[in-house]
Amino acid sequence: MADLLYLSLWFPDFRLTSLAPALVRVLRQVAASGGSPRVHAATVYPISWSESPVYQRVYREEEREESAPERAVAEACAALHEDFAFEFEARWDLWTPPESPCASPAKPPARPSMPATQPWDRAASVVRVVGFGPLFDDGAYEQNGEIRVDFGVDSPFLGEEAELDGGGCEYLKGNIQQLLEFTNLVQRNCGVSGRLLWSESGENLAEKLIARLQRVN
Repeated sequence: MADLLYLSLWFPDFRLTSLAPALVRVLRQVAASGGSPRVHAATVYPISWSESPVYQRVYREEEREESAPERAVAEACAALHEDFAFEFEARWDLWTPPESPCASPAKPPARPSMPATQPWDRAASVVRVVGFGPLFDDGAYEQNGEIRVDFGVDSPFLGEEAELDGGGCEYLKGNIQQLLEFTNLVQRNCGVSGRLLWSESGENLAEKLIARLQRVN
């Protein structure tokens, strides 16, 4: 079953005024590890996730300068409040298996093995970088980090819906290498004091990956 994957980041002696520069540095690492160099959307939430956004902007394709991380973060964080959360949507490319044959809703047929000659494709995947004010959602930053990176479901790193024979394992390893490269770039370039890669269910990604590869072999 697919699980949500996150990277929580903590910073030494963190202050609210340090949030915008830290967000820019993390967004730059998305681009450095195979992602787009621009922000695709920005949203600011007050108090908790259940509240309506106080700011929201979706950038058009032609808004290249406006959607640069420095510009997008500066605009969204123009009004810093301790009970706000600042979310920025970025995108990076991950290896994706070929589409499976259409299945009947009532009784799906068994999926045939993926031919070795049918390559995986690079497809855009959403990454959300979220900065937390210290009072947002009753101090959720203590558990989530001052900044949290939301990768979405862990399927691209486990390939649970794909056949991994015929070279599929290599594509999957490529996605995992990209994830690790991003976390290492953040460690080197963003001045973090702590980081934690975790899933919503609490299951360990490395253990799930080992179990997945053992089923293949």
